[in-house]
Amino acid sequence: MSTESTSSQPNNAQVNSAKVDNAELLNLQLSQLMQLETVIDSEKDVLQGQNPEKLIEITETKNQLLLAIETLDQQFSQSIIFKQEKQNGQYAEQLAEIKTILLRCKDKNFVNGQIIEHSQLAVERMKTSLLQQHNKSSMTYDSKGKTSGGLSSLDMKA
Repeated sequence: MSTESTSSQPNNAQVNSAKVDNAELLNLQLSQLMQLETVIDSEKDVLQGQNPEKLIEITETKNQLLLAIETLDQQFSQSIIFKQEKQNGQYAEQLAEIKTILLRCKDKNFVNGQIIEHSQLAVERMKTSLLQQHNKSSMTYDSKGKTSGGLSSLDMKA
């Protein structure tokens, strides 16, 4: 009577398959990060060109890529075999390249955030300027001689 071993350790076929799968998954993640970097570069161009329609399209693409990257990260974090192989120094080159691209993406995304922030400030300044110009043209004086700007016909004051 033969008894099969019910060890919790993966057999050689599973380990070899996992190595191929992990290498392929790392290549996929590398590809996704390269695509993300390209999308972030495009996003910068669109932000500088102030094209809201194109920005919506790029944002959707960017979000899809980020979700795919996050899903893959979760797979890696749940893989015991990957963690062991990583500790043994496997995939060091791929992981270093992934880290480099990820850092570039973060830097470029920060720059895009700065562009958005500056754009918002410019819009706010323009809005304030327009409101001041409007209020100057509609400025009146109340019964006490104080200036009052606004739309008096609508019973509104600035």
